[in-house]
Amino acid sequence: MNSTASREPVALGLDFGTESVRAILIDAAGNQLGLASRDYANGQITQTLPGYDAPLPPRYALQAPGDWINSAAEATRAAISEAGIDAASVVGIGVDFTSCTMLPTTLQGTPLCELEAFRSTPLAWPKLWKHHGALEQTERMNAIARERDESFLQRYGGTIGLEWFFPKMLETIENAPEVASAADVWLEAGDWFVWQLVGGEAASLTRSTCQAGYKAMWSAKEGYPSSEYFAAVHPKLAEAAKHCMPGVMRSPGEPAGGLTAAMAQRFGLRENIPVSTAIIDAHSAVPGVGAADAGVLVMVMGTSSCHMLNANTAADIPGIAGVVDGGILPGMFGYETGQAAVGDAFAWLRRLLGLDSFDSLAEAALRLPPGAEGVMCIDWMNGCRTPLMDGSLRGAFTGLGLEHGPEHLYLALMEGSAFGLRWIVEMLRDGGAPIHRLIATGGLPHHNRAFVEVYADVLGMEIEIHPSTQGPAVGAAVLGMIAAGSEASGFSSVSEAATAMAGVPEGKQDVVRPRSERTAAYDPLYNEYRKLATTLAQR
Repeated sequence: MNSTASREPVALGLDFGTESVRAILIDAAGNQLGLASRDYANGQITQTLPGYDAPLPPRYALQAPGDWINSAAEATRAAISEAGIDAASVVGIGVDFTSCTMLPTTLQGTPLCELEAFRSTPLAWPKLWKHHGALEQTERMNAIARERDESFLQRYGGTIGLEWFFPKMLETIENAPEVASAADVWLEAGDWFVWQLVGGEAASLTRSTCQAGYKAMWSAKEGYPSSEYFAAVHPKLAEAAKHCMPGVMRSPGEPAGGLTAAMAQRFGLRENIPVSTAIIDAHSAVPGVGAADAGVLVMVMGTSSCHMLNANTAADIPGIAGVVDGGILPGMFGYETGQAAVGDAFAWLRRLLGLDSFDSLAEAALRLPPGAEGVMCIDWMNGCRTPLMDGSLRGAFTGLGLEHGPEHLYLALMEGSAFGLRWIVEMLRDGGAPIHRLIATGGLPHHNRAFVEVYADVLGMEIEIHPSTQGPAVGAAVLGMIAAGSEASGFSSVSEAATAMAGVPEGKQDVVRPRSERTAAYDPLYNEYRKLATTLAQR
């Protein structure tokens, strides 16, 4: 145990990913005291429901809500044990969660999939962010919104996303009406988890302005889309939006309540610790890397990649996943963009090639010239999030010949992802959202430095790799510290806490610099990528 750290207040950050949850303990001076992770017992439910043999439809991705509680409790106890601290020193809890992961529950908060009547009904289970079963519903919602010239579209680059809240709700209404009829409450998984920690009635549950602002078309000025719009899509969607979404809107960092006695016992913590309003996992990385200024693009690189940018002004930029006033940090406009398959795409290629890792290929791939000797990749293996917002699109490798080997595919995939990011950066800049600094976080930059080198070359920009592999978890801890209040934490603002707990001192940054000769070679290749992307998007 760090004796200096033990005298500081400590915050717990719970970071819910696609496969597991991480629990991190950070003190006010930025010392990491304990870290533990636990896999979900059921992982991603993509083939069959637990206990049943019937195959799930294509594009389904579900989870089991009990896994979130069980794994978080185990990880928290393990982190406390590793830290060797008195649990009484934990002053606040922060939660980040994948989004949009959502579920229907009873009025008491019981997930419908845990009721005997619905255990075998797939759409009664939480739909993971990458659940893509609502293709038809998303297309119809977009068509009607454009026909009606709905104002909310301007905040989302003109497109409702396939992975968002209301398309998934509509999918259930139309494909499992018995589930929709039984649902008293629809909510994001992050909000559900916080509700379970603090208890209370459905009417007073906390809904995150971050999750609602980016994934449910909510804004502080307009609220959710109008009842007239929802009714034009489906009358039962209007009814559900009006009657089945109780709660109080709060921003990340605002306390949602205190930890209940039952949850305190289960997690090994003291009762009544303040719990922060949830935040989207990728967004949590912004305070988690100490990025408190406008113009810093924070890239959370994992299974997918999310890119967050704070700016001083709002701009309507076609293709963004959303811009929300105070959506990431207070006082600034938070822009979200992202790429739907990054770590997932690498894992797919590794399996395809029969490799345990890419270590043996990295050196050979980087000896190749830019352009992988004619092989080009469009990395839409899980659809295109930004800038086309079309989950139905699919990826491609082109230019393959018998002379090409695994290293060509590997380099082409890295380049395809980098070209996609360059497209996003240009889109933001051209739309009026300046970018002057790039920070990479998540596990991928640390495990695959070659990937970051390709990114830097393609963009022609320096990229800082934040030393922590747990950016979102650290950000959750920062928000937990803020939820504890200034008297307990010593911090009066998120930016102050983020700088103290997660900032990297000047001159200590790990910077990947672009290689000018490769950057010059990538300029014409990027133009070819854009032409190929246009062709594939029109099919």
